[in-house]
Amino acid sequence: MTTRVKWGVTVAICVLLVGMFLYPRIRDKVKATKETQTQPVPSGTPLSRQRLSVEAEVLDYRPLTDKTIVTGSTMPDEEVNLSFESSGKITNIFFNEGSHVKKGELLAKINDQPLQAELKKLEAQIPLAKERVYRQQTLLAKDAVSHEAYEQVVTEYDKLMADIDLIKARIAQTELRAPFDGIIGLRNVSEGAYASPTTVVSTLTCIAPLKIEFSVPERYATDIREGTPVIFRLNTAGDLMEDYPATVYAVESKIDESTRSLKVRAKYPNRNEAILPGRYTSVEITRREIKKALAIPSQALIPEMGRNIVYLYKNGVAEPVEIILGLRTEDRVQALEGLQAGDTLITSGVMQLRTGIPIHIDNLN
Repeated sequence: MTTRVKWGVTVAICVLLVGMFLYPRIRDKVKATKETQTQPVPSGTPLSRQRLSVEAEVLDYRPLTDKTIVTGSTMPDEEVNLSFESSGKITNIFFNEGSHVKKGELLAKINDQPLQAELKKLEAQIPLAKERVYRQQTLLAKDAVSHEAYEQVVTEYDKLMADIDLIKARIAQTELRAPFDGIIGLRNVSEGAYASPTTVVSTLTCIAPLKIEFSVPERYATDIREGTPVIFRLNTAGDLMEDYPATVYAVESKIDESTRSLKVRAKYPNRNEAILPGRYTSVEITRREIKKALAIPSQALIPEMGRNIVYLYKNGVAEPVEIILGLRTEDRVQALEGLQAGDTLITSGVMQLRTGIPIHIDNLN
């Protein structure tokens, strides 16, 4: 037998002897503990008065607002693709991309030389046509010509002037002018290119004011009308949210059958043109507002057998009170009856509360 094996056997024998010595003492202690735990409580002994730690709130009147938040997007007030009304080679482009233009400003032009030549030819006939009308009118006054002959030259003069107006209208179609004030976008053509009515030269956009388009569920349709104020939010630098006020100016005439929602549009002045169209936004709609309401946190409410119960802190214990509810918001509910300003409402641990249970308030708001 090696020395290592001898030492192992010696240690095992020592551990066994120590265990045999200590076991009776451990057994007696465990038995005594069990007997103490199972010993019955003598009659008349009061129950434990250990207090339940909770949070509470002293009730007071406050404004209560019912709000709805939906998603939407920003839109230009006006937007149009700019195209010529006639076909031809582009001879001039007068605008700078991304610049502001005024209504009626000439933006581009296509070749109108043949039309100008025809206009000049027709305008050269005006003096002779006028002279014929004057001469026939003079002769008619002297009964030297028939009334029919006079009307014929007048008709020829009117036809000449109509032809001139037609040529001028065709010349106007060779000019591309801004239909409203706005910002012109990037151009898609160059001078010398052939343009037709289907050719989009550029896009003109008016972003002041700015439109906000969103949809609300059909159950809120009666809460939205012209003049309703809304708040829309946008992400700014650093992922911060900034609020902007807008006003509803138009509501769709019917509910969308596919989404069961009502489309709404609001306007924001956007005077500095800082907000661009096409941005995603959240829209906050105030449906109803009560200036002075006794509102409690929603987590303090306990629905119970068709009743609404809350617990108040009175004289160190919890006391249940039945209340009548009014307006609801995301985190609060209005108490119409059952509570008064100054009551101390228990707001945490409500599922553990029972009538008369001792209470210790850890945090009082």
